Amino acid sequence: MFNMENGDPRFLKRRVKGCSLDVHPIEKALVVQYEVEATILGEMGEPMMGERKECQKIIRLKSLNANTDTSSLARKVVEECRLIHPSKLHEVEQLLFYLQNRKQPNDNQEKKCISPRDFASYTGVELDEEASISNIDEYVELLYEDIQEKIRGATLILQLARNQDNLKELVRNEAAFCALARVLREEYRQSVDLATTIISVFFCFSSFLQFHGMVTQHKMGALCMSIIEHELKRFDLWQEELQKKKKAYEEFSENLNLKKEHEKSFRKYQSLLSKQEQLLGVAMSLLLNLAEDTRTELKMRNKNIVHMLVKILDREDEELLLVAVSFLKKLSIFLENKNDMAEAGAVEKLARLVPCEHQELLSTTLRLLLNLSFDSSLRSQMVHAGLVPRLSSLLADEGQRQLSMCILYHISMEDRSKPMFADTDCIPQLMEMLYDCGEEKMAAELISLCINLAANQNNAEVICQGNGLRMLMKRALKLKDVLVMKMIRNLSQHNGPTKSLFLDHVGDLAAQISEEEAEEFVIECLGTLANLTIPDLDWALVLKEYSLVPYLKDKLKPASTEDDLILEVVIMLGTVSMDDSCAAMLAKSGIIPALIDLLNAQQEDDEFVCQIVYVFYQMVLNEATRDVIIKDTQVPAYLIDLMHDNNVAIRKVCDSTLDIISECDEEWGKKIQTEKFRWYNCQWLEMVENRQLDGAEPFLYDEDAESFLGNGDILERPDLFYTADGITSADGAVSPDFYANYQDEDLGQTGYMSRSTSYATAFEAFGDGNGATIGTKAS
Repeated sequence: MFNMENGDPRFLKRRVKGCSLDVHPIEKALVVQYEVEATILGEMGEPMMGERKECQKIIRLKSLNANTDTSSLARKVVEECRLIHPSKLHEVEQLLFYLQNRKQPNDNQEKKCISPRDFASYTGVELDEEASISNIDEYVELLYEDIQEKIRGATLILQLARNQDNLKELVRNEAAFCALARVLREEYRQSVDLATTIISVFFCFSSFLQFHGMVTQHKMGALCMSIIEHELKRFDLWQEELQKKKKAYEEFSENLNLKKEHEKSFRKYQSLLSKQEQLLGVAMSLLLNLAEDTRTELKMRNKNIVHMLVKILDREDEELLLVAVSFLKKLSIFLENKNDMAEAGAVEKLARLVPCEHQELLSTTLRLLLNLSFDSSLRSQMVHAGLVPRLSSLLADEGQRQLSMCILYHISMEDRSKPMFADTDCIPQLMEMLYDCGEEKMAAELISLCINLAANQNNAEVICQGNGLRMLMKRALKLKDVLVMKMIRNLSQHNGPTKSLFLDHVGDLAAQISEEEAEEFVIECLGTLANLTIPDLDWALVLKEYSLVPYLKDKLKPASTEDDLILEVVIMLGTVSMDDSCAAMLAKSGIIPALIDLLNAQQEDDEFVCQIVYVFYQMVLNEATRDVIIKDTQVPAYLIDLMHDNNVAIRKVCDSTLDIISECDEEWGKKIQTEKFRWYNCQWLEMVENRQLDGAEPFLYDEDAESFLGNGDILERPDLFYTADGITSADGAVSPDFYANYQDEDLGQTGYMSRSTSYATAFEAFGDGNGATIGTKAS
């Protein structure tokens, strides 16, 4: 109640005066300017207090167009708007006619509004009044009233902030922003509309780097993080409550009250959810703008921003998802954030968005997945989430094709993931794209993906279906396309039906092996031919018809060309040497000495050594070239030197080759056996010497007891060796001939070996204090 000198007020009198009409400067709307006079009357009806306020109302005419009947529309406006007196009907009609014929303003003349990085922005609560920069102090005063007035004041300030021309003027009003920040901090739990409107005001400023200092000064980043965390917890509670009511309704489906209560709760949930998603969207947009500073971004990560964003990926609102995915894409370039996304299961949640109708959301999701696909563990998650067929379906979309192809390329790098492509429509689409390229240069990601897929046998069979291989060969040979030839080379490595298809193209490939062609292209052609281990292929005829032997021999000279080409020549020789007639042809041409020279020059390169030794192995297998290798060259001596190489593959090929030589030549067999014997025993002697240098060994039984060897060295005890009739020399040394000459004889009463016991096996009966074997069985 008001206490005044003239008595208490009885009632309020309100009167509208001075109504004037005008058109809106940029919109199809009428602006009604009027003055409201409010008077408080006393007990006797006398005026006690009065106040006047200028107001305006905007009447938007969305249906107004070139065909509108302005007379009828004018009558309708006057009837529905009580502020306009019927006497102004003609004036209203004139204004509508003006709006109907007014030219649309140019883009440069339109009001410049700020949108959240192209996301749908929050426009605030609908108001009938339009904000004016001159009334900013009045709007700030509204922030000290009740909730509804605070919302109204914040909405009017938001209208001003959305016009970037007002930002410099607004930023000078420190009181306004202090009031906004205080109200948000205190009231965000009470009103979602109020929180959304205030954050939107600060968001408008966060869109410009020069205002970031002002935004961070008011702690808006930390406040938005707290609001997002709070809203996510509220969402979980809503979900839990809704599930309880749904469960109760399902258990008692006949209870109509439970059904109505569930439907009512669901409608309320949808209404709350819609407002909450607006709030989350604008809060995340503001944080995304502030994250331009990596130090601010690090603070957000420390407050678990990644897990919050991943949790939001479960929502259905596409605009909200767009903000969340965009934020995650920005964060994903840092290793720590990528690991957080992997921990939170982001890939599985992103997979459901591929594909989707919202093109911008789909594109942003694919870019995020591309960033994550550089991690091998996340690539595996993409396969398990079923992204291979989903991404394959996007290859038909030109807008998303490149991103999809890049992700598929990364997935195809994993051998365990390659078979997944054979069961999708990915390969047929890729082959169609290759065909459509014609003679134009194809995209790098397209041919790279095809090269990877061709390395799998199931994929290779799909690629070669129909005229697939023929089309690839035609393009590769016509355009001298190295990458397509590399794909063909991968196809040729698989056994089965695909390899036999190459019989029709052997001549075309062999014709490319010449000095005139580019080395890179020749390398791929040689590699393809080297893979064709087909029994029906007459290699001798191919070598003669295309005069390949002189070319191959010339390229074997060290430093004659690039090492890659020389290596492919050696591999090619290993393949053609499987043919007896080819092996003989190569032996007569003097290629074997050239290979030995190359072996000496490339002895540090394991790949070269292994492939050259394999050529020797193939030649030793063939009777036509075996004698040449054994008797006319020093290949066995080189193989003996290499049989203890550190590389397992080289040792394996050497052992197999030497075993064949030992069976075919007795003299070399003894040398090989002696070398093996010497090698194994030298290893043991070296071990004993190292132990002597390291210090005395502990006794066999206890520290003070004397071992069965006494104090002497076992090597100085020849009496422990077998001395049957002078077999062992006086110094105790045993000749390797002992095993060869006596392995099938009985040594008599003084010996310990029978027919079934070898000399080296007997050595194993002796051991040092640690149980180490003195001798090792020689093969």
